[in-house]
Amino acid sequence: MELKFDEKGLIPAVVQDIDTKEVLMVAYMNEESLKKSLETGQTWFYSRSRNALWHKGETSGNTQEIVEIRYDCDADCLLIKVRQKGVACHTGNYSCFYRTLWQGKGEREDLNEVLAKLWQIILDRKQKLPEGSYTAKLFQKGIDKIAQKVGEEAVETVIASKNDDKGELIYEAADLVYHLLVLLAAKDVALGDIAEELKKRFK
Repeated sequence: MELKFDEKGLIPAVVQDIDTKEVLMVAYMNEESLKKSLETGQTWFYSRSRNALWHKGETSGNTQEIVEIRYDCDADCLLIKVRQKGVACHTGNYSCFYRTLWQGKGEREDLNEVLAKLWQIILDRKQKLPEGSYTAKLFQKGIDKIAQKVGEEAVETVIASKNDDKGELIYEAADLVYHLLVLLAAKDVALGDIAEELKKRFK
């Protein structure tokens, strides 16, 4: 099926983080920018305000490595899955969708979104090592300390599971997940690597 560009020769492109599934941005492509994206393996878009092509991250260094490009049922919208280098938004936020307009009462935040936010915070702490940050202190103390904390939290989670306090189990499990993510970041293991390994085990 051929893609359907609008009357101005454009097609909207939704950009998504391949590992966390977080939506990073929405931009437009024309045939030329799509072709350059396919040729270079990085995202190129068409700027409607400047009437020109632009290479995402050309000046900031925050490029997007394309993993997969899909199109919708009407062939008039693209979904581009990428590995984001740095942040996607010019404001300094990882995603352009960092503000909430409305949220239903009692709605729980999606697990993918929570993990995506936590993962980006951990990566940011690893890079910047801000003073007063517990996560930064863990990175500074090294892999032995981080691995020790994972072990401690795993034991505490097991102990909590033997009790009747569900809240205690949730608390300890959250501690375990957090410290495990720090360990993965310290060893440069991406969440996508874990996802791929889990996918191999599906039957």
